[in-house]
Amino acid sequence: MGRRWRDGRGEMVVHGGGEGPPVTVPLEIATSYRARTKGLLGRDSVDGVILLSPANSVHTFRMRIPIDVAYLDRHLRVIAVRTMRPGRLGMPRLRARHVVEAEAGVMAGWGVREGALVEVVT
Repeated sequence: MGRRWRDGRGEMVVHGGGEGPPVTVPLEIATSYRARTKGLLGRDSVDGVILLSPANSVHTFRMRIPIDVAYLDRHLRVIAVRTMRPGRLGMPRLRARHVVEAEAGVMAGWGVREGALVEVVT
């Protein structure tokens, strides 16, 4: 069930976050090596989320802000969510195929938690 996206913009829809309807969030897609490597480096904020694919780990060296990191499996189910401060190296997640990053503290409000399913709309 391989997924092929291109660098660009879209929306991430969060399903199964518990209470309420699905939540739609602005999405930036980073699939090229260059875009994945840059990620959120050097930014003071992010509008919505950035999807790094393929990816199973991240680091926050040279980042200016703490971030929420959600690890997604091949079916886009959330397998873990962590908050990382700048200057950290995240451990690789064996089942992760994609990583979603956002400003620290926002994912819980969107229902992004272990077991939630996300959808990428381009």
